[in-house]
Amino acid sequence: MAPLALIVAVFLAYSVPPYLTLDPARSRVPAPAGFAAHYWFLVAHITFGTIAIVGVILQIWPWLRRTHPVVHRRVGRVYVFAGALPSAVMAGIIGAVSPFGPVVGALDVVAALLWLGFTLAGWRAIRQRRYADHRKWMVRSFAMTMNTLMSRALSPIAFLLVMPRVEDKEELILTAGTLSAVLSVLSLLLLSQWWLDRKPATAR
Repeated sequence: MAPLALIVAVFLAYSVPPYLTLDPARSRVPAPAGFAAHYWFLVAHITFGTIAIVGVILQIWPWLRRTHPVVHRRVGRVYVFAGALPSAVMAGIIGAVSPFGPVVGALDVVAALLWLGFTLAGWRAIRQRRYADHRKWMVRSFAMTMNTLMSRALSPIAFLLVMPRVEDKEELILTAGTLSAVLSVLSLLLLSQWWLDRKPATAR
C-alpha cells in the first residue's frame, strides 16, 4: 500500500496545482474550438477524480477494511457518489471533444463508460449483499480510476517507441498520446482480470 500511496501522492502533486488557481491559461489540456465550458468540465473532472483516487486507495487498504468496516462503507459512498461517478461523467464529456485526436477521444469515452459501469455494478452488488461480485466490480473500478495515472506513466515509453519513426512534432505528440492511452486501458483491464483470476496464496 505504501508504494502505491506514494505514487498517487506524487501524481496528484504534479497534476492538480495548475488547476487550483482556476486560470484557464494554466491548463495542460488545450480547449477545443467552440466549447467555451471545456475548462470548467476539466476542473470538475480533476476535482472529483482527486476524491476518487484518494478514496479508492483507502478502499483497497486491507487493514482499513478489516478493522474499520464502518469507515470502509462511508469512504465507499464518498468514492462512488463524490468521486468516481461524477468524474467519469466529466471524463466522457471531455473525451468526446478531445484535442488529442479521434482515437484518444474514443478511448477516453470508452474508459469513462467502463469506469461508470464498473462502479455502478459494484455499488449495486453491495446493496444486494453480493459481496464476491462487489469485490470483483470494485477491483475493475479501481483499475479505471488509475487510467489517467497509468497513461501519464506510460507516456515516456510511448515517446521513446514512436520518436525514431515520426519526425513531425505535432504528429509525434498525437501518436505517442494515442499509444499511451491504448496501452493504459488494455494493461489495466488485463491486470485487474489477472488479479481476479489468480490462485489464492497459501494461507499463512
